[in-house]
Amino acid sequence: MARKVLSLDLADARRIIAAGERKAIEMHIPYNSAVVDAGGGLLTHVRMDGAWLGSVDIAINKAWTARAFDTSTEDLARWAQSGQQGFGLNTTNGSRVVIFGGGIPVKLEGAVVGAVGASGGSVEEDVVVARAALAGFGI
Repeated sequence: MARKVLSLDLADARRIIAAGERKAIEMHIPYNSAVVDAGGGLLTHVRMDGAWLGSVDIAINKAWTARAFDTSTEDLARWAQSGQQGFGLNTTNGSRVVIFGGGIPVKLEGAVVGAVGASGGSVEEDVVVARAALAGFGI
């Protein structure tokens, strides 16, 4: 039986990225931002002028992680600490799982339709940029 799957598309991803960029500019921090679709596939990645090269994969993997586990990477950070049941999670999936803030799932009509990832500042700043990206999208 076929089901209709809601997913972000490229136009959505561009709006999300643009909102995150506006926040990064306001903060005077060059950012890498990424958006994945409902299947975790990369829709778009943007590296602002001067943003760290090392943050390219981090932003993409934050978005993928948020979609793969349908939770923010900020929440995963608490769950994956030493002594917690998710400890070691970041060593799975080819070490693609990111367990610090900056990745947030995008939900529409109660379903996860994609995710955003931001990397370029401190973890707290990454969370601010990712939240701004979602807010600019209308979430």
